[in-house]
Amino acid sequence: MFERMTLSQIAAYLEEAATLSPEEEQALLRDRRAGVRILLQRYRRRVGRRQREERRLHRMLAEERALLEQGIRLIAGVDEAGRGPLAGPIVAAAVILPPGKTIAGLDDSKKLLPEVRERLYQQIREQALATGIGVCSVSTIDRLNIHGATMQAMRKALAALPVQPEMVLVDGFPIRGLDLPQKALKGGDGLSLSIAAASVLAKVTRDRLMLKLHRRYPHYQFDRNKGYPTPEHRRAIADFGPCPVHRRSFRLTPAEEEGEAGWD
Repeated sequence: MFERMTLSQIAAYLEEAATLSPEEEQALLRDRRAGVRILLQRYRRRVGRRQREERRLHRMLAEERALLEQGIRLIAGVDEAGRGPLAGPIVAAAVILPPGKTIAGLDDSKKLLPEVRERLYQQIREQALATGIGVCSVSTIDRLNIHGATMQAMRKALAALPVQPEMVLVDGFPIRGLDLPQKALKGGDGLSLSIAAASVLAKVTRDRLMLKLHRRYPHYQFDRNKGYPTPEHRRAIADFGPCPVHRRSFRLTPAEEEGEAGWD
C-alpha cells in the first residue's frame, strides 16, 4: 500500500489517521525511504501528545464523573479573576458543561497564553449548557473587602445562569451565603474541567474590561498589567496618583507598605 504512495500522500494519510493498524505500522517500518521513517516518528509524537492530553482531561473530569455516578448532571464550575490587582473590578464566572464534555486544551487560565484563552472562551460559550458572569466594582471591593466582593461576584455569576445547578464546584473557598450544594477544591482550576472553564471565562471577561479602562486611563497601562502591581504600574501611581478605578482599600505604593500614607 504505502510503497506505491509518495511522501506527500503518506503525510496526508497520517495527518488524517486517528490510529494505525499493526499491519500499517509494520508496512511503514519496512519502507526503506528515510522520509517515511521521519513521517512515522512525527505521527507517533502527535499520537503521544493526543493521548497525554486525553489522560489529562480524563483526570480533570474526576470530580464531575463522581457526581454523574450519583445522578447529578447539572454541575456548575465557579472561579474568579482579579483578586490580586490594585485596580479594576473582580469578575466571577459560572459554567455548566454537558455531562462528560471535554474541550481540548482547556486548563487553568493562568497556564494559558492570551490567544489560547480567547479561542477557548469562544468554544466554552458555544458548547456549554449554561454560563453566567458576575462583576463587583471597585467601590464594592472597598466596601466589603476583597473576600466579601469575591463571594458576591460568585453568587452573581450563579444567579446569572439560565438554569439552576444541582451542584457547584468552586475554586478555593466555599461560597458564603450560597443556598446550593457546593464543594470547594483548593487549586480547583487545575483539578476540575468545569472550574477551568469558569476560570477562562472570568479571566477573558476581566481582561476585556481592563482594556476598556485602559482607553479611559492610559497612564496606568492597564492593557499590559491588567491592574496588577507591576513596577511600571506602581510608578504610574506615584507619578499621577490613583484614578477612580484604583482600589483604595489596597496597598498601592511602596511608601504605604513602609507605614507612610499611600493616598495623599
